[in-house]
Amino acid sequence: MIAKKNEFFGGIAMMAGFLVVLLIFFMPLYKGQNGLNYLDNLFNSISKGSAYYIPKIKNDVAKSQTGKNVTLDLSYDSEEQARESKLLFVEGGATVSTEGVKLKVSGDFGKILGNCLEDADILFNNQGDKLQEKYGTEGKKTLFNWWTSLKSMQKNLNKQEMFAEGKIVYTVMTRAVECAYNYYKVVPESMSSRLGMVVFSLVFYVVYTLWYGYAILYIFEGWGLQISH
Repeated sequence: MIAKKNEFFGGIAMMAGFLVVLLIFFMPLYKGQNGLNYLDNLFNSISKGSAYYIPKIKNDVAKSQTGKNVTLDLSYDSEEQARESKLLFVEGGATVSTEGVKLKVSGDFGKILGNCLEDADILFNNQGDKLQEKYGTEGKKTLFNWWTSLKSMQKNLNKQEMFAEGKIVYTVMTRAVECAYNYYKVVPESMSSRLGMVVFSLVFYVVYTLWYGYAILYIFEGWGLQISH
């Protein structure tokens, strides 16, 4: 039995409205995108500009690591990836010998990382075709090969107790290569240029959440359910 009909049916009406808006939100109404995809792309575009650490890392690596020679023993999951990754180090001026899924790399640490950062910068700026021309592999695959190589480099450097160098490799891997890979094909936008939409989306999120909460509250209170100690 319904205890408070006005509250109950008011809550039902609010829930119906909530579901209608939810349905519209998930319809591809904006350039083939639904609301969730649109907002996801919007915030990715805004965040991309603030995640551009590559120039600073390039400068730091060039100043502190150029001229420092390293010898690395690296392992890969397949011979194909080892062959593709060999080109990355050769382009950075290193000497590389191959044995199955293993590479032995000797060269200037700063130049190797400099080439990696150059490739990350290219992909970050959505120019994957340039990496295709440079190495013969698709842009994101090139960066994935760099990520795998850097991970193996860090492990080998730590094994050699070159912990400072391993830390630099980790920085390049997470703040340059991963960012470039994750933001590929995202067009950066400034917060100021989309401020109205950002404010609207945040206010809408708060209001829409409260809308759902009050709909549930009115339905159960109107039904006569109460929480008591």
